[in-house]
Amino acid sequence: MTPPSAPAPQALLGMKPEEIAAVFAELGQPAFRAKQLVEWVFAKRAASFEQMTNLPKAMRDVLATRLVTRSMTIAKVTGSADTTRKFLLKLQDGRYVETVLIPANPALYGGKSDRRTLCVSSQVGCAYDCKFCASGLAGFTRNLTAAEIVEQIVQVEAYAGERVDNLVFMGMGEPLANFSNLTKAVEILNAEWGIGIGARHMTISTSGLAPQIKKLADFPLQIRLAISLHGATDEVREKIMPVNRKHNIAELFEALEYWNARRKQFLTFEFILIENINDSLDQARVLARRARSVNAKVNLIPYNTVEGLPWVRPSEQRQDAFHDVLTNAGVTATLRREKGHDIAAACGQLRLKQETELGIIESPIPAKRITIGAGAA
Repeated sequence: MTPPSAPAPQALLGMKPEEIAAVFAELGQPAFRAKQLVEWVFAKRAASFEQMTNLPKAMRDVLATRLVTRSMTIAKVTGSADTTRKFLLKLQDGRYVETVLIPANPALYGGKSDRRTLCVSSQVGCAYDCKFCASGLAGFTRNLTAAEIVEQIVQVEAYAGERVDNLVFMGMGEPLANFSNLTKAVEILNAEWGIGIGARHMTISTSGLAPQIKKLADFPLQIRLAISLHGATDEVREKIMPVNRKHNIAELFEALEYWNARRKQFLTFEFILIENINDSLDQARVLARRARSVNAKVNLIPYNTVEGLPWVRPSEQRQDAFHDVLTNAGVTATLRREKGHDIAAACGQLRLKQETELGIIESPIPAKRITIGAGAA
């Protein structure tokens, strides 16, 4: 009879103090040892058990068989003239995700001017198949664990030698499709014993998963919400966002009203401007009405070119005209001619290139890929 295999080690960066305490209780160790380990993991950011010098060596050896301090490595860093840096992170299973460190920007999601904002991924790939996005070109692989979400921040801070002040969950994947891991990561990132980032300095972006928006509205931490809208009418939105066929604009806005009834934070609409798709002034006028109806701000983002996709960014004159319609209608709107355009900062591009070169995926746009249209959850 084959003996059962040992359980896979747990990643400490995804564990709460009570979970760490349970490990020590199982080992017959006093509770103060668990507190010491929590401090090493989060406050001191120890990358190995060898650094944890106030724990006995025999205990460290045992812990190393059950727990891991890190589950990913930095595979590549690209930088740009404006110091935006993009990190390609290799996971333990050999797949890759991206995270982007963005320098000081105007306040886009509320509060003071952003400082060192990190754009965080929540999934390997994406099933939601937004037609302008590189993240879903190879389809969906899996959700990131809470530890893998948290570790993106830890890895980047260690590399950059500076603290991240703001988090935007706008990297690879649909955050609300990974709800339990996402919210656990947010709790760890927010906690005083954890990473210590204020909830109001975290923004979760969604393509429009209405039921999960309501669920998030009841989540106790005061995080912010951004909606990847990209179309002000069902007709336009469905051309580029398949999720709209499942949760149309009427259902989405009903969920946003539910959010507003429970939250004080302003909503933000993300609206990528694509030439001859959603950049008409009629779209701008409808968008203005919709933004006013839920008291939302609008971030306009000229399309960031993705190799293999046909879309084009509008001229700056067209961008300005669209922006003027919103501001003249009394909507707070920012035209974000993004940083990082020279390093292929559209999320997913660096990962696609790496995984294609390694033969993990056959091509950047496989004929068969897992999307919501192909049966993904």
